[in-house]
Amino acid sequence: MDELKLLYGLRSGDKAAFEELVSIYSHKVLNTCFRFIPNQKDAEDISQEVFIEIYQSIKTFKGNAKLSSWIYRIAVTKCLDEIRRQKRKKRLVEAGRMLRLDEIGAWIGGGTMPDKKLNEKENENLVLKTLDKLPENQRIAFTLSKMDGYSNKEIAQIMDTTIIAVESLVSHAKKKITSELIKILQK
Repeated sequence: MDELKLLYGLRSGDKAAFEELVSIYSHKVLNTCFRFIPNQKDAEDISQEVFIEIYQSIKTFKGNAKLSSWIYRIAVTKCLDEIRRQKRKKRLVEAGRMLRLDEIGAWIGGGTMPDKKLNEKENENLVLKTLDKLPENQRIAFTLSKMDGYSNKEIAQIMDTTIIAVESLVSHAKKKITSELIKILQK
C-alpha cells in the first residue's frame, strides 16, 4: 500500500490500514525508542505510546513532511518526554555499542586506538559520558545521523528544523565529542 492510500485509510479509521502502518513501522520505532530508553520493556512501552498517539492524532497530520518523518518525530518526542520524567535528561541508549571507541579514535588520529586495553563496558561508559555532555539538540541530531543513519533532510523533518541547522548540530556534536575524547585519551 502506498503512503497516500495508507494515509487515507488511517484518516478514515480503517483498522487494516492501521495494522499495516504498525507492521511497516513497529520495528523501526522500537529501535529508535530503544536507542533513547535504556530498558527494553520501557522502549516497548514508549513504542506502543507512539502508535496510540499516531492513531489518536492522524487527522491532524498536515502532510508537510513524509509520514515516516512525522512518526519518528513523535517517537523522539515521546522518548525525550520519558527521559525527562525519569530525570535522566541526558541519557542515551546503546551509544557505546553503536559508536565504537575505535571509530572515534580514527576520527582523532586517523589510526588505531592508543589504549586497546579498555574493555567494551568501559568504552560504552566513556562514550555515554561524552555524549551526555552534548546539548540535547546536538545529541538528537548526532544520534539520528551517525547511529540511526538518517539523512540530514530526514533529520530536519524529524526535528522540525532546517537541513543547514542539522548539518551544524551534527558538526558541532562531532567536534565536541572529538575534543572530549582527546582530553580523556591524553590522561
